[in-house]
Amino acid sequence: MTREDLADTLEEIALLLELKGENPFKIRAYRSGAETVQQFSGDIVALAKDNELKGIKGIGDALQQKLHELASTGKLEYHINLKSEFPESLFELFRIQGLGPKKIKALYDSLGVDSVARLKEVCESGAIADLSGFGKKTAEKILEAIEFREQNADRFRLGDVATPVAEILDFLKAHPDCLRAEAAGSYRRAKETVHDVDFLAASSNPESLIDAFVGEPWVSKVIAKGATKASIYLDNGLQCDLRVVSNAEYACALAYFTGSKEHNVAMRGRALERGYTLNEYRLAPKEGSGKEDPPVFETEAQLYEFLGLAFVEPELRENTGEVEAAESGDLPDLITVENLRGTFHNHTTESDGKNTLEEMADAAMELGLQYLGIADHSKSSFQANGLDESRLRAQWKEIAALNQKYAAEGNQFRILAGNEVDILKDGSLDFDDDLLGELDYVVASVHNAMTLSEKDMTERIIKAVSHPSVTMLGHLTGRLLLQREAYAVNVPEVIDACADTGTIIELNSNPWRLDMDWRWWKLATEKGVKCAINPDAHKTSQLEYLWFGVRLARKGWLTKNDVVNTLTLPEIEELFQLKPIS
Repeated sequence: MTREDLADTLEEIALLLELKGENPFKIRAYRSGAETVQQFSGDIVALAKDNELKGIKGIGDALQQKLHELASTGKLEYHINLKSEFPESLFELFRIQGLGPKKIKALYDSLGVDSVARLKEVCESGAIADLSGFGKKTAEKILEAIEFREQNADRFRLGDVATPVAEILDFLKAHPDCLRAEAAGSYRRAKETVHDVDFLAASSNPESLIDAFVGEPWVSKVIAKGATKASIYLDNGLQCDLRVVSNAEYACALAYFTGSKEHNVAMRGRALERGYTLNEYRLAPKEGSGKEDPPVFETEAQLYEFLGLAFVEPELRENTGEVEAAESGDLPDLITVENLRGTFHNHTTESDGKNTLEEMADAAMELGLQYLGIADHSKSSFQANGLDESRLRAQWKEIAALNQKYAAEGNQFRILAGNEVDILKDGSLDFDDDLLGELDYVVASVHNAMTLSEKDMTERIIKAVSHPSVTMLGHLTGRLLLQREAYAVNVPEVIDACADTGTIIELNSNPWRLDMDWRWWKLATEKGVKCAINPDAHKTSQLEYLWFGVRLARKGWLTKNDVVNTLTLPEIEELFQLKPIS
């Protein structure tokens, strides 16, 4: 249990009591209790667990017992019983802008509105207009809110939010009242999808910064605005929250609002072991510990150091062993974008790309890369204008001519002649062995027959990676984030097979894919499997997807040594057994 869990439960109890029409004083007690839990400077969870909440203003005897039960057992019988009195779908209504508990209660009692679908029905039929406190305009606003919710996905891909996040950060940092600012939350931790984006800023004049934040033209709707906090919607439906703290509070606040919740729990526990309490604003001596006030932390690194830890990079903060590694000095030296020397999985106009071979190569050189692998689709991907044998051989000639040109001009750059070869349903490959053997490298990928059983799909992929010409496995699970689930496949078995065959696994850094998932890379590196960070670029601008790949590689604990495209061109030529171009 976390502080947030305790507060959220009390807040939900208050909502449920409002739905029941309970005594307003009782409702207010739970809401005040939730606020006290959030703002309490000590470790409220530990105190609740030990039943030591007595004397804390705003938490009476009844709340003390309920918080103790919740903190010590992970659930609260009173809360469970209250929720059981209402259909689960009723709670969807609280996500509709403009609907509070009183209106929801009226809709539920009078019209049987217990879901968003039913709410939409009574608004469209006009039945809601006859209800006291509602009218035609109210119905219109509710329908607009429902439409907004339907049109804007509940979650956003990392790639969908990167540009607006950068723009908002630039705006905040340029404001004269902003001392420093950062995006926090799941975005900073490089989660592949985010629900919203949390911004944190330090300022001695928070109201000025808040006013500026909510007044910008990219604000579609102001959800809430206070002296130090504000929430807005952007035009694409993304919720952005800004919290402004003092410069002295910034380091602790940035650590807290970056999360994850699980990482924060581990950090608070570590602070308690040392006689301190850690919350979203400060580290302070635990009452009765005899400890002196710690110094003001200028940076997160100083906070970690005070707690006897090496600095934990934001991407690692998921409580998957990073705190223990930070204590023992075993944190990985994570890969950076600057470590990349080239990439392998990219497309041209020969298949379904938007730029020519030469345009893709020029863009790669502009990014400072030493090599660019071209892996257009093979013939079975007819929907992507896949290349047959003759077209592929013609492309090799064009690649060879360009490479001779670059060498004559003194450019230390090479185009690698590869192909993204379809893994057919039975696990065989789309070209014969002779042709495959002539390629510089082969990316093997599944593009069809995705409804196979887990057993059949796993066997199919393992057969493919066992082929001696396959260099790397493309987008292992076939997922398209927020659009298509991964197909059924036993990932650990595939990793084992790649370890046995020396097959590289791709981290496809197209933000729609980000596949293989970051959660599997620890296992892969333990088995000795190497990673290739590939943008799967279909036009020149998409080469910059490498940035997303590096973020997710870092989240998967990958170092420079784990990723093959950190190798220099001569090292890649040796790895792929290619003759240097003279």
